[in-house]
Parts: sequence; structure tokens; C-alpha cells
Amino acid sequence: MLKVRGFVVAAAVVALVGVVVPSAASAAAKAKLPPIKHVFVVNLENESYDTTFGPSSVAPYLSQTLVGQGLLLSQYFGIGHVSLDNYVAEISGQGPSKQTQLDCLTYNDFVSTGTGALGQALGDGCVYPTSVKTIADQLTAKKLTWKGYMEDMSTPCKHPELGAKDTNVVATASGAYATRHNPFVYFHSIVDAPICQKNVVALDALTTDLASAKTTPNLSFITPNLCNDGHDAKCPDGSTGGLTAANAWLQQWVPKIMASPAYKKDGLLIVTFDEAEAVGSSADATACCNAPTYPNVTSASTITPGPGGGRIGAVLLSRFIKPGSTSATPYNHFAMLCSLEDLFKLQHLGYAAQPGLRCFGKDVYTKASG
Repeated sequence: MLKVRGFVVAAAVVALVGVVVPSAASAAAKAKLPPIKHVFVVNLENESYDTTFGPSSVAPYLSQTLVGQGLLLSQYFGIGHVSLDNYVAEISGQGPSKQTQLDCLTYNDFVSTGTGALGQALGDGCVYPTSVKTIADQLTAKKLTWKGYMEDMSTPCKHPELGAKDTNVVATASGAYATRHNPFVYFHSIVDAPICQKNVVALDALTTDLASAKTTPNLSFITPNLCNDGHDAKCPDGSTGGLTAANAWLQQWVPKIMASPAYKKDGLLIVTFDEAEAVGSSADATACCNAPTYPNVTSASTITPGPGGGRIGAVLLSRFIKPGSTSATPYNHFAMLCSLEDLFKLQHLGYAAQPGLRCFGKDVYTKASG
């Protein structure tokens, strides 16, 4: 499918900086965290928790092998429907706009009307102004490294011209790259800078970068193509897509990541989905994380009522995690961003700074001594 309250002083700070405010979740940042220096995030598509991790799952490598080697977050949720708003949230803490909620099939500028609580850009559109920052911007400012690895992206930093229709929406025989699954190209702070050409690259580059810890980015954000991420049930060549293809893709790429010097030394691998299927009770996220009321949209979805993007689950693997463990603590994409920022000692962006939001702690890092 295509898809705070605060004191007056705090509000003034938000208006000035536009993106970052302190958070009650900052307490988690003060807790002792394992010395993880390399994080790999793999995003799959459009599958509900029960479908992926239930007894009838057609993805045994993910639901059994990787869960047995790591930790299952059984109460992990998307933040909206359909795709793009979830990807944007993961790297910026921004809630949906009307257009990101509909996958920005026309690549428009975000027209800002101001800055709301927790650094939320008010207005509508797709490509956020330079003042709206991402974890990529934070890492660069701290002289840490990041890359986005996009399967089937034909040229680095590929995106439409402003105001143009997005032609990378449907898988074709020549490629299955989806712009809307590449969140980095929706921020002027990235696409207007040379770093986009250098850091938002095709998936093939990951193999070379994994050769040493020095060449492996601190944050690797990895997106399979539409045939391999679970999105399309059938691929243009007639082969089976969906979870079956996603499972096979993971079997190919996860061992490469786990065999890399960076992962072995101080790595964390996160495998999750953008959203649950946008139908039925699985599409709701009422149980999670005191989901905020987004200022730019009336609902977290144009498809189904209820907050958030449904229950999707996530699997985390690291030498700092006890194999075969499970956490039922409610988390979502904002919580994941918060957790990554904690590991890299960054401030919390957007809804990653939401009061009461829990970042990953002792329930996740169950083997903190390594």
C-alpha cells in the first residue's frame, strides 16, 4: 500500500531552536548504557506483529533464528500510516504532515507556518526546511558518521525535482527503489549539502564499508527494495515478494553485518517495520507510548482510526543483549530515535523528547557487560 505541555520559557526555546528540547526521557540517557558505537537499522514494510512473529509466520529466519539470537520487542509500534511518516519519524522525531501521511507522491517543499511544541514543524509538505534537523545532522555535527543504504537506488541521493511527481513509487523490471522509503531526501539540511551524494548511497556499498570498523558508519540506515522489504506480494519478474522475500533478503544480508568487525566489536542491529497492515485491530497503537496528538493532521492515519501505526515488533541483536530474550515494554519509532541518540550522547529531537517516552534501557541491554 502506498502509502506538552511546558513552561512558557521552554516554548520560547523551542521557537528559537526549532528542533531540540530536554525531555523527561533524558533520565534514561543518564543511565549506564553499553558502549555501542555502530548501529544498523533495517526497515521492512507493512506487516503486523502476529503475521511476522506468530506461529504461522513465513519468515522463520526473522521470527525464529534472529529472535533466538537476540531480543524481541513484542510491543513495538509504528507512529502512523502509511509509509513515509514513519521513516521521517525514525530520523527526525517529526510527526506526520498531511502529505507525508500520503507518501508525498508529489515531491513538494514543506511550507512552514511556525514551530510547535517539541520542535514540531507546523504546516504541510514533504521536504522539511533546513532548520528541521535529523539524527544524521546531529552525528555530522559531532564528527560521527552515518549512511543511508538504499537497494536499487540508481544514483546517490536520488529524489525527484521539487514540485515533480515521484516516479520511484512502483517496482519495475529496471528497479524497485522507493523514494518514500528513503527519509534522508526529505530534509533540506541533507539534500542541499554535498553530504547527500556521499552518504545516501546504493545498498551495494554496504559490503565494502563493512570490511573494517573504521569504514563502517556509526549509524547505517538500510532499506531493501520494494520486492525485498515485504511491501510487494509479487515482484515484476513474477517471483514471490512479501515476508517470504524479506526473510530471504535478511538471510543474505544479516550474516554479512554480524560478521563485520564493527558489529562484533560494539554493534547493535535493529530489524523492524514501518507500520502494521492498515486494517483491523493490528493497525491501532493505543497501547503504546502515550501517542501524541499530531499538530498537522487530525488523525495518525487517513485509513484507520486510532493513534499510531499499529503493532509491528522489532528484533535487536548485539553482544550486549542476551540471546533469546524478550521485552514487553511499549516502544515506537520515536523511542528508537531517542535510544539511538542516547547511545551517541545526542539531544533528543522532536517527539523523541516527549515527556514520559521510554528509551531502551536495562530491559533491552540485558547483557550490558558484553
